[in-house]
Amino acid sequence: MTQNGCEERIIIALDVATVAEAVALTQELAPWVSRFKVGLELYSVAGPEAVRAVQAAGAEKVFLDLKLHDIPNTVRNAARAAAALGVEFITVHASGGVEMMRAAVAGAAEGGSAKILAVTVLTSLGAHSAYHIYRREISEAVWQFAVDAGQAGCWGIICSPQELAFLPERIRGEAVGARDVATLKFITPGVRPAWAAANDQQRVMTPGEAIRHGAYALVIGRPITRPPTSIGSPVDAARRIISELPE
Repeated sequence: MTQNGCEERIIIALDVATVAEAVALTQELAPWVSRFKVGLELYSVAGPEAVRAVQAAGAEKVFLDLKLHDIPNTVRNAARAAAALGVEFITVHASGGVEMMRAAVAGAAEGGSAKILAVTVLTSLGAHSAYHIYRREISEAVWQFAVDAGQAGCWGIICSPQELAFLPERIRGEAVGARDVATLKFITPGVRPAWAAANDQQRVMTPGEAIRHGAYALVIGRPITRPPTSIGSPVDAARRIISELPE
């Protein structure tokens, strides 16, 4: 909890089509949750103004989820510009490589105090699709991306909650790369309470389980922003999830 009592282990995904929708959700949920995510859809609609509008609507901290992936110099410049908006987190794709992630870390430091999070394997990918792309099992791909992110100086990684079941154990048991990964924080999308639909997520876990497995924070969108009618309003959904989190 923050000093004003807001939950900071939940990051509300503002995956909506308009700034007006994002502002309304932020104003409704800001008394309960301190972190809000602006992703590609909203940023493509309004750019930096989307971030400023969410901040003005009451978001204490903004997670700018752009998943940058380009040549190092371009990513450095983009991270610098994003950090200047006063956001807390900026995402990059770990598959862009160590040098690209280092460039992002450097750019963020030049522009402000934003922390770089490396996206490992998207939670929408199942085992078959992930192997087709990475030519290795999901767990191996996530581990290598985590090692690379640690070497690059990233603050944390984005991974499925299911990877939380093996990452701490592997850190303890493996010499190569373990030191780099041990400093990382784990932030998990693909979190669904038992009463919510999985939608397009493949590797999911309940919020309480994810926290117990070592997640630093949870990215939650539709279960809160568009909850089942049986649950009620977004505030009802957020309060119910908060009540299910371990102390």
